[in-house]
Amino acid sequence: MREKFNRIEDAQEVNIEVYLDAKEYKELNPWIFSVFIKYDTYSESDGGLDNFFETKESLIITLEYETKAKYVGNRLVGDWSEIYFYAPNSKNLDVITAKILKPTAYIYESNVAKDKDWEFFEHNIFPTDLELSLMQSIKIIELLEEEGDNILIPREVEHYASFETLSQKDRFIDKVTHAGFKFKDDISIEEFDNGVALIKEHNVTIDELHKIISKLMLLIKEECGEYELWSTIIQDSNITENKL
Repeated sequence: MREKFNRIEDAQEVNIEVYLDAKEYKELNPWIFSVFIKYDTYSESDGGLDNFFETKESLIITLEYETKAKYVGNRLVGDWSEIYFYAPNSKNLDVITAKILKPTAYIYESNVAKDKDWEFFEHNIFPTDLELSLMQSIKIIELLEEEGDNILIPREVEHYASFETLSQKDRFIDKVTHAGFKFKDDISIEEFDNGVALIKEHNVTIDELHKIISKLMLLIKEECGEYELWSTIIQDSNITENKL
């Protein structure tokens, strides 16, 4: 599954597309292959964008078919589109790329290097826990808005966390209740035994959620736990309250 998100690096916004399931191929693909194409996707016409994305997809399909390389992501940095693959070996990657890109008008460069631990992918392409939570939060917000929710209205929001041990959970509850969250309930389901539901009143804009989740995650990580997203009641005077 491909997902997109943004992050700030050196005061510059970077738009990232990541193949979230790419780590399934890690053991068999120790070589990273990068293709940088000079192209300003933000200023081109729709026709130009279509041509660019067709070229990109053609490159991905061909490399995956002919070399067994796996596409893992794309970074848009300034007017460069950085396309990344991991491959079982370094053979023919440059040759195949040249066949596709040389007939075009694009300026490009490519490079192959050993990266058996996928360090570049982990640090520069794959989202952090916070980024993943915000990506999922955007989808929840979209569902709320489809139901007529006014996301600017403050309301009680339930946040969830899970821990390996009961003592970790108890220490977390003590910390988080001193940080403005209210304990609601213990949670024990098949996925985790030591879960907890918390309540905090706030709106559900992505900026507000960013602040709330960032703060909460710091406390959760202190006890080696995991953040398990959030839910709330739809806020709109014209519809019946529903929970998402």
